[in-house]
Formats: sequence, structure tokens, C-alpha cells
Amino acid sequence: MRRFTRTLVAAALAATVAAGTAGWASGTSRPPVTGAPAGTGAWLAAGLPDPAGMTPRQVVAFFAGLTPERQRELVRAHPGVVGNLDGAPLALRYAANARTAGARYAGQQVLAYDPRGRGRAVLVYGDLARAAHVAVVVPGSDTDAGHLDGLVRKATALREAAGGRTAVVAWADYTTPEGVGLDAATGELAEAGAARLTGFLAGLAAVNPAEPALFCHSYGSVVCGLAAPAVRATDLVAVASPGMRAENVAALRTGARVWAAKDPTDWIDRVPNVSFAGLGHGTDPTDPVFGARIVPAGDAEGHDGYFAPGTSSLRAFAAIARGDVR
Repeated sequence: MRRFTRTLVAAALAATVAAGTAGWASGTSRPPVTGAPAGTGAWLAAGLPDPAGMTPRQVVAFFAGLTPERQRELVRAHPGVVGNLDGAPLALRYAANARTAGARYAGQQVLAYDPRGRGRAVLVYGDLARAAHVAVVVPGSDTDAGHLDGLVRKATALREAAGGRTAVVAWADYTTPEGVGLDAATGELAEAGAARLTGFLAGLAAVNPAEPALFCHSYGSVVCGLAAPAVRATDLVAVASPGMRAENVAALRTGARVWAAKDPTDWIDRVPNVSFAGLGHGTDPTDPVFGARIVPAGDAEGHDGYFAPGTSSLRAFAAIARGDVR
């Protein structure tokens, strides 16, 4: 009976979303890619410390104890590990990922790249080491290493609007749902993503002490909601959110300011804000009972229009990223 009920709720959620998205295909369920970086076996065989047992601060200390030549040797011999090791020097990570990603992101600063599964990647816009302010954009469904166009548009628009002292990170380093289906209606992928986001932000703090602002789009807001108690951030912005797996702001257990944005043309508004038997993501963050600060979004269009140049929402996002809002 419980399985039957879960199926009915999932079907209702999927049908509601599909009706508002001009026929999205039903989703494909895939397990998240987790664990140590690709190439860890060879790294360990070379007598190097286990990446899974090192904190970002320990990673910082490890690389600080190496000569520049030894650092470059590790980039050449173990790019899959160095490029995905939170706390490793940014220049080394960029160099390592340039080797593993090849021409795919030519000329871009690639902070993480993992080709396994559908692939994951993290791109950086601006000088992350010296930025006074840092913004991290966490995407939703159908984002992976080969499908970054929408995320890149959001990140680059935010970077341009926020100005030169703000670095923006396009963080596609978790396994996202594909289409609309059970994965999009449950929290399994979000839980794995939240763990990865927590580790990434800990590594980020090791190279730049500025607390970031998180801009979490669609299913990405589920990830951010689950990660909220464990991360330090100035602001947490839920954009086009199906829910954050929390009844209200207090339930997020975060010291960050919490914001929410949803435009009246967004199909996400027709997704039931339910939470039953593990399905659904709970209260709409733009509902007054949730208690978030509301970002003006009346001139955004559709599910992906919030970062469009000239919109009220992008202007507000830029002010939040710069720390101009109290």
C-alpha cells in the first residue's frame, strides 16, 4: 500500500509539472556518483595521502609542504585527483582540469571536472582567490558536464551585474535529476548533492575567507535546503523552488539570510508543495508562512528567466552577491 501511495504521489507531481512544461519527458532514475575523485587508486598506489581522509585545511597544508616542481608533477601524474581536491591551490586545480577536460571548456577556469556518469563540472568567473565577494550558483535538473549552457548564462549574467569585486562559481558538481520523474520528486539526489556542496564550500573557505551567497535554482534549492545547517553563507536564495525540505526558515537552521523568488509565469508554481512518504519538497519558500525575504521577480519570464539582464530579480541578486542588502 505504501509503495502504491508513493507511486500515485509521484505520478501526480510528474503530471502536474509536465502539463506546465510543454511536454517534458518523464525522468530517468540514476544513482548519484559519489566517493573519491577519479584516479584515486593510482594516487594511493603512489603513496600519497587518502583524499577521502583529508579535510580542506589538511589539503592546504599538504600542498604547502611541497615544492613547486613537486606540485606540478602531481598535476601531470594525477590530474583527476588534484583537480577535484577541495583545498588544493586554485592554480593547480585549474591546470589539472585543463588536462582532463581538454578542449571542452577551452579558456575557462575549471575548478572541478569529473567525466564519470553524466559528468560534473565547476566553472569560475572572476578572481576567486582575491574576490571580496563570492556567489555560488547551484543548478537544478538536467544539468551536467555536457549541458552547462543554462547555468553558464546565469553565472555570467550575475557576474556582470554584480561587478568586478565579485567572483561567481557555476557549481554543477552533483548528479541532478533528468527530466521529471521520481528523482525530481524525491530527495535522494539532493542529499548526495548537499554533502558535495558542503565539502566544496569548506574547501572554498580554505582559499578565500569571504562567506559566499548561494543562488539555488529549482531542484538546486532542495540541495541548498538540505545543506543549509552545515554551511556558512551570507545569503541563501531559493529561485523557482519546488520546496527546500523545510517547513520554514527556522527549520533550515542557518544563520544566512534566506530569500525566495518566483515569477507568475513559472510552471513551478503548479507543482504541489507537498511532502508525503518521502515525495515532494514541502512548503513553497515564497509562501509568507515560510518566512523568507521576497525577491521581486514580476518581470522575469518562465522557469529560467530570473537571471535575464534587465530584470528586477537579477538586480536584486547582484545586490545580494555584493553584500549591499542588510
